[in-house]
Amino acid sequence: MSKLAIKFRSDSAGGWTTHNPTLAFGEIGVEFDSASGVAPKFKIGNGINAWSDSATKYFINDSDQAGLSEGGGGGGDPSATWYGSRGLHAGGMSSNAIDYFDITSAGNASDFGDLTVSRRAFGGVSDTTYGVFAGGLSTYTNTIDYVTIATTGNAQDFGDMTTATRNHSSISNGERGIFAGGYDGSTTNKIEYITLGGQTSGNGTDFGDLTVARSDTEGGMNDATRGIIASAYVVDVLDYVTIATLGNATDFGDHDGLSYQTSTSDLTRGIIAGGADSTARNYIAYITIQTTGNSTDFGDLTVARTQIASTTDATYGIFSGGSDFSNAVNTIDRISIATTGNATDHGDLNKSGNAMRFGCSTSGAAS
Repeated sequence: MSKLAIKFRSDSAGGWTTHNPTLAFGEIGVEFDSASGVAPKFKIGNGINAWSDSATKYFINDSDQAGLSEGGGGGGDPSATWYGSRGLHAGGMSSNAIDYFDITSAGNASDFGDLTVSRRAFGGVSDTTYGVFAGGLSTYTNTIDYVTIATTGNAQDFGDMTTATRNHSSISNGERGIFAGGYDGSTTNKIEYITLGGQTSGNGTDFGDLTVARSDTEGGMNDATRGIIASAYVVDVLDYVTIATLGNATDFGDHDGLSYQTSTSDLTRGIIAGGADSTARNYIAYITIQTTGNSTDFGDLTVARTQIASTTDATYGIFSGGSDFSNAVNTIDRISIATTGNATDHGDLNKSGNAMRFGCSTSGAAS
């Protein structure tokens, strides 16, 4: 009987350091140590960062599991290299404050630093190392700024959007960040993108158009290849794009057209939560990212609210802040994305008052 042998790319620790290659996306590199009793360890490439870059983490079977927990941006899924276990909640009404919290363990948020511009209703993306925030409203702004997620401190200038825009969707796969729809003086169908993958500067560039112009579409859903733009007020259409390929969006399916919903995802499911029509809503729905179709009921938030920020570590979905229309809400909720059911209380934001409304979230590596 013939046998198939699979061999991974391998070298000694010194060899990897000397050659310092960039592994292709999903490629496995094994490091062997000549010392007796030292187990091999490996890294999984993202097609961007070289072997010795801090963003390329080890995956091993001992206590140094940076790639499986808070390093490498993977959170609960090591193939999702653009996520991580540290969540950020940035901005809000009349606020430049950034909070941070641990997605994997319940607890309250702490102060991280400040945005370059106070604003609300903007988009956030990540390549696990850098969190990037684009657009928003204090006065309309086209500002794009960034933080190093593992290091508390203030944001720095990244570049500019093509136009000053608020209330848009944001999706990223670690290599490209996409901002879709929103309001730039009128409700828009434009999609633009920036280059991530370790970049700390760059302006927005035209990507294509949505099938229907929409605003109030905070958050976004994606896996490594496909991005989903949520429905919005009086627009019940979900769109999708192929992240690596410039072009117009395609109809995905339908979801209730509520205002100020939020959305997030793991690598299989997209989650849409909250929103409002005549009242704030607590429901959560889901889609399957690679299967076009309408949304399905998932469960309920702990508090009915709108104007929420959301993020993920590719295992847990986090929904933070918002408003029940009467009062701002400081609650942080959490769900396990793979398992339908109601959200549980995760903790509270560090912010107070209206700064908890219309914030923006992303996630990345904590170290």
